[in-house]
This record gives sequence, C-alpha cells and structure tokens, in this order.
Amino acid sequence: MIGANKIICTNNHVCQMFMHHRNFANKKINDINYQYLQRSKVPTMHFQKSLPRLPIPDLSKTGDRYLKAVRPLLNNDHYRAAEETTNDFITNEGKILQEKLVAKDKINKHTSYISEYWFDLYLRDRAPLPINYNPLITFVNDEKPEYNNQLIRSTNMLISAVRFMLSLREQILEPEVYHLNPKKSNTPLFRNVTSMLPEAISWYGAYLFKAFPLDMSQFVGLFGATRIPHLTKDVIFRDPNSKHIVVQKNGNFYIFDVLDADGNLLSPLEMLGNLSKIMNDNTPKAEHPLGILTTQNRDEWAKQREYLEATGNSETLKKIDSAIFNLVLDSDEIQEDKHKILKKYLHDDGLNRWFDKSFSLIVTSDGVAGINFEHSWGDGVAVLRFFQDIFAETTKNPFIHPDSKPADSNVTVQRLEFKLDDKSKQFIENAKNVYKSWCDSLSIDYILYEGLNKGACKKHKVSPDCIMQLAFQAAHHLLKGSFVGTYESCSTSAFKHGRTETMRPCTEQTKAFCEGLHSGKTSTEELRAVMQQCSLYHSELIKQAAMGQGFDRHMFALMKMAEENNIPRPKIFDSYDYKFLNKSILSTSTLSSPSVMAGGFGPVVKEGFGIGYSAFPDKLGAAVTSYKSHNDSSHFIEALHKSFIDITKILSG
Repeated sequence: MIGANKIICTNNHVCQMFMHHRNFANKKINDINYQYLQRSKVPTMHFQKSLPRLPIPDLSKTGDRYLKAVRPLLNNDHYRAAEETTNDFITNEGKILQEKLVAKDKINKHTSYISEYWFDLYLRDRAPLPINYNPLITFVNDEKPEYNNQLIRSTNMLISAVRFMLSLREQILEPEVYHLNPKKSNTPLFRNVTSMLPEAISWYGAYLFKAFPLDMSQFVGLFGATRIPHLTKDVIFRDPNSKHIVVQKNGNFYIFDVLDADGNLLSPLEMLGNLSKIMNDNTPKAEHPLGILTTQNRDEWAKQREYLEATGNSETLKKIDSAIFNLVLDSDEIQEDKHKILKKYLHDDGLNRWFDKSFSLIVTSDGVAGINFEHSWGDGVAVLRFFQDIFAETTKNPFIHPDSKPADSNVTVQRLEFKLDDKSKQFIENAKNVYKSWCDSLSIDYILYEGLNKGACKKHKVSPDCIMQLAFQAAHHLLKGSFVGTYESCSTSAFKHGRTETMRPCTEQTKAFCEGLHSGKTSTEELRAVMQQCSLYHSELIKQAAMGQGFDRHMFALMKMAEENNIPRPKIFDSYDYKFLNKSILSTSTLSSPSVMAGGFGPVVKEGFGIGYSAFPDKLGAAVTSYKSHNDSSHFIEALHKSFIDITKILSG
C-alpha cells in the first residue's frame, strides 16, 4: 500500500525489489554500482601471466593416437597403408618438424604454439561466414512474459552487455575459473588469497584450491570488433574505446552512444529512450540492404567493400566496424516455432544482418533473443560466459520494466546513410539471389528427447556426452551403414592462448556397439558392457584433449612448420586416411547451460551434418543441419530418435 510519504509493504522481498527497480531506473550515470556488472576482488587478467602453456605432445604418442582414431574408419588394407605412412612420418620428417616446432615455441612463451596458426586458418578461408562459420546460441525466454517484450528485453540486454564490457575494460570482471570443488574454492577465502598473490604465481595458488583459471585473452574480442574482408586474408579490426552501438532494423542501420563524454553508461531510461526512437522510426525497409554483402565469399566481398569505400562510404562503414556490438531488431514473431528460431539465428535472409561483427544480439518482435557470432576471434568459452552473465542479470535484476518511461535526454540516434551507385546496388541484388538459393538448399531439424537426461546417464554410470556421441554414431550407421570422420570440439582454455582441440568420438568401441546394436545378434547385457567401455574411453579422450594431449592440432602445426620452412609436404598429409579422417561428416559441438534454449551451426562439408547438442537436466537435445542435395536432417533426426530409444532400453535393462 502506498501512503502519502511512505511505502508500507507486507512482502519485504517485493518491497526491496520495487525500491531497487525504481531507484536504478533513474540512477545517475556516474553511480559506480550502476556502471559495472561485476566488481571482482581478483582482477580480470590476474591469472593470465602464470597460466600454464599449451604442451606440445610427444610425437610418438601423436602417431599412436592418430592411428587409433583412423582404425574404425578404414578397412584392413587402408589401415596397413596408414600404419606405414604414419611410422615413416614419425621416424623421418616428423622428427625434424617436431624439433622446429619446439624451438619456435620456446621463443614465443607469450602465447601457444597453435594460436597464430588457428587465427590464420580462419582469416584465410574465403568461404562465406554465415552457415559455414558463424554459430548461433539462443536464450531461454524470460519466465515473466511481460519482460519478453522486444523493447524491454532489448534494452535490458543492452544495458547488461555494456555493464559487462565496462567491467572488462576496468579489469574488474570476475576471472573465468573452473572450480573442481566449488564449495571449497568458489568462496571469499579463495578470492582473498589469490588476489594477494603476485600475478607470476597466482595460478599456482588457485591450483592449491583445486581451481583452474582459464585463459581470458579472447574476451577483448567481444566488443568494438569486426572482421574486415581483404583479398586472401581478412583482418580483425578493434576499437577498445568505442562508445556507440549499431542497431539494425528493416535493413537500416542506426547508431547511438551508450556512453557519455566521460565514458559513463547512460541511465536505463536514456537507453530506453534511444531504442524507443529507433523502434518508432517509420523509415521503410531498406531498398538496398547493405548487410547482405557480408553473406558472400570473402574475396568477393573484399572487392565490393573496397569499391564502397572508394565511392564515399568509408566513414560510414567505420561506424559499423567500431561499434561495441550489433543489436538486431527483427520484425518476426517466432516464439513457438523451433525451426524458425534455428533458421533465423543461423542465417535468416541476410537483409537485416552484419555477419562480420564479433557478435550480433538478435531480438524478435515477440522477445526471443539470441546471438550469432563471428568465430575467428574466439570460441564458445568467452561467448557463453557473456551469454550467461547477461541472461542472469536481465532475468533476475532487470533495469527496465513494463511501466518504464523513456527519457528524452542523451538521445543521439542517427540513421546511417550510404552512397550507393548502380554498381553497388547490383552487388546487393546479386548477393540476395545467391544467398537465398544457398539458404534454401539447407535442411534444418531438431530433437528434444525426454526419455533420457543428464542425471539418468550419470545414474547409470555413463558419460552424458558419450551417450550423445554414441547416439550420433548409431544414427549415422543406421542411415548409411558406415563410420565417418567425426569432430567434437573441446576447449583448451585451461592454457595460455589455448583455443580448441578435436576429440574423435568415433572409436573402435563405438563401432562395436553400433554393429552389435544393428545386427540384432548381441544381447542387452553385452551391449551395456560395450557401452560402459565406450564411456570410459570417451572420458579418457576428452581428458586428453582438454589437457592439450590430442593429436589434431599437433599434426596441423607440424604441417604448418613444413610450409614455413619450405620442407616438402610430408606424404601423410595427402594420404587417404588423413583426408578421410579430416572430412568431418559429423561435426559436433555442445554448449550446455540453463540459459541456453538452443545452439547450432552449419555442416562443415557439403556431404556432412552440423550437430549442436546439449544434455539437459530433463532431456537430451540436438539441432541438425545438412544440405538437401546430400542429406536430409529430418531423416537423421528420425534415426537419432530411434538410437536414443535403443540406448535408453539398454541402460534400463
């Protein structure tokens, strides 16, 4: 009940929430508690200096691991040839290349042996970014329906995103740490002790708590960054002092400052005022939406961008490049349609996108929100951390509410104008047609299977990740009767400048399980025993990969060393077995979090499947993409559903 000069509240929590919301909506922009999402006692980069370096695996172990990975894929004759080629490589060119790689690593202790090569691999590839590279992640909807309004959710996410960025800039964003035993290490004592340790030994202090700090070097790539196309190799542009964001609506581009002249975050109502102005702008859909050009082959787009800059658009493009990030306001309502959600966040029609930005936060007219991110600058660890932090704040402590009224002050919205001649307009028309044809060739489907979940897998003493991967192998075997190159991404962020390592989930054990399952001649007890073996070996491979003891990145680096030193390309890299293994017919990756509704990406090869998956507390889920001319993702989903049922029956006895 509200009186003349006081508030009487029978529910103390509700009362505090009301006061919090009312006060923060009108916060002064220099209020230090409003400026930052986090104020960590341990500086953001405190552990960076003492992070362990990514190890270069032993050459002979790499050879052994490689042969174990190709064994289930090859017949006896091909495998004998693989053994011969591999052993020859290990004893001859491999030794020379290993010595050179170790020597180079010793003089580059500031980074990892794979970092430069991995950036180069991404930036040199000329394939278009959408579908091929940019993944999607979508947020779970807010439990409070009124907060899923497009303007409210967009403003709250914008505020939280910039607060995250300011915490990062100020080096007070909580460092990313993997806590083996959170009850003992995710504590004030841990933060007090480690913050007092010198940076050079801080990692070792964390290790004594059985906590493992992760590499934070990628986080700077989140904001103020854009991948700019150049002939043969792109570059990543970064503006560490950017104050504005770019907003796309109906193919039009708008910018406005989210920080004032002193670098302080605008108040919530001022942020609302800027976005309200864009939402209420009646400018029709862009007749020539420039964003479609970012869907093209990188060399083609590089030439076109050079022409655009030469014809008076250089400064306008720089405003997009330097923006903190891209906020996309889409006019579709897609709440109940998972197929539409996957298509919208993976590729859409390209008319209201700028795929070159480090990430785009996309919000539909009914408040479904998600991220499409450019992959060269970083991996899932940085993106997921940002994703989880802004989801937590916007759903628990939002700054904007259904009754919030936009302010008129500090509204600096400008709509960007481009100078497009007939040649530029033709670029856009051609890109539209090519992109539509490409997107139409893609098949997307998904499965949510409630007969098994993460907890049930652990109860039966099998790895949930192994069960997912085993189901993918069984589904492919059921459809095609074969075993193929399979890629599972595994983070090596426990090491300085670690990126990812490949885990090879198609093993001799998974092959035996699939053949036994589909032959109908193997008992349930025998299949369960093989499944246990699959799980044990799978967990061992995951551990090896996460500890930098896989073989894929090592072999790739050895191949690059041969190129750098003008050494003839070793025979192994052109062998049947190496090419077969590295043609990733099943390309898989998982990002599990309570804040994630779905994640996915496109096939890596035309004949392949792209599989984004999660083992949830209440179900198993996967989004599958393929090209219609080669595969039907719905057929794979049907086979996957059968595989889940088969596995569930075997586990339950």
